[in-house]
Amino acid sequence: MGLVFSSLWNRLFGASEHKIVMVGLDNAGKTTLLYRLALGEVIESSPTVGSNVEEVAHRNVRFQVWDLGGQDKLRKVWATYYVGATAVVLVVDSMDRTRLPTLKQELDALVGSEALAGAVLLVFANKQDLAGAMTAVEITESLQLHGIKDHGWQIQACSATTGEGLYEGLDWLTHALKNPART
Repeated sequence: MGLVFSSLWNRLFGASEHKIVMVGLDNAGKTTLLYRLALGEVIESSPTVGSNVEEVAHRNVRFQVWDLGGQDKLRKVWATYYVGATAVVLVVDSMDRTRLPTLKQELDALVGSEALAGAVLLVFANKQDLAGAMTAVEITESLQLHGIKDHGWQIQACSATTGEGLYEGLDWLTHALKNPART
């Protein structure tokens, strides 16, 4: 009986599931961010070889989040994970100014991918808790986010270690996925 009620409730009140790919250069904090959202705590992690997958629930929406390794050799296969994704979370290391041109190239390839047509883009400007971090405005300008016209996008300053800004980003993502015409 509980399963029937739960299923009916989800149909009536919009519980949904979405595949999310989370990308960024190595050391951006993707895995820390993923486990902060999935478990509510920071865990010690090592560089991701391949991918991590976790389910994250937020405001009656379930996200199947694919955290993809950010090393150069792994970035070459990111596109194989794009199929079926309704959103992309790009995690930026706000301390890493020198690799922004590389990240911009990866972003250009990502937004140009046919497999991600219609997907929304959430950019997490991570490591805002560190002195000297670039602001979300600086990152927006460096990545030329205002030039992205085919995807709804949002940049959110955050810290994966403190949790600051993460749920605001998920709020936007949830709204964008429920109301795609408004992003």
